[in-house]
Amino acid sequence: MPRIERHADVHWEGNVARGTGHISAGTGAFRELEYSLPIRIGRGNEGKSSPEELLAAAHAGCFAMSLAGELQQPDAWIDVTATVVVDEVEGLGHLVVESQVRVRAGVPSIDREAFERVVQAAHQGCTMSRLIEASAKVTIDAELEE
Repeated sequence: MPRIERHADVHWEGNVARGTGHISAGTGAFRELEYSLPIRIGRGNEGKSSPEELLAAAHAGCFAMSLAGELQQPDAWIDVTATVVVDEVEGLGHLVVESQVRVRAGVPSIDREAFERVVQAAHQGCTMSRLIEASAKVTIDAELEE
C-alpha cells in the first residue's frame, strides 16, 4: 500500500466551555461538522459530533475494510460498531482508554475457528486498531452469523 496522507481542518471560536468548532474533511466528505464541549461530554448531540465519535467511525471503517481484505469473499457481509471510551486516568486527565469493537458477519463456507483467526488478522492489519493500542485497549466481540 502506498503512503497515505489525509487531512481535516478545524475552526474554533471562544473558550473551551462555551466555544464551538467546525471540522471539515479535506476530501469534502463533510464540511463544518459542529462540535463543542457539551456535545463532546454527552449532553445531547443535535446532529453534531465529537473527536471521539470520529475516532470510533474511523476505527469501525478501518476494521471492516481490514476484515473484508482478510476474508476475500465477495458474498460476505460485515457490520462493525466501534465504541470509543474516554475516562479519567489518575494523574493524566481524561484519555481514550478503550475502543470496543463489535463485529457481526455473514461469511459463506467458513467455520467459527477460521473466522476467529481472520478477525485477529484483521485487527493486526487495521491501522486504527494499532494506533489505539499504542495507548489504550481494543476489545473485539466477533460473531459469525449463520
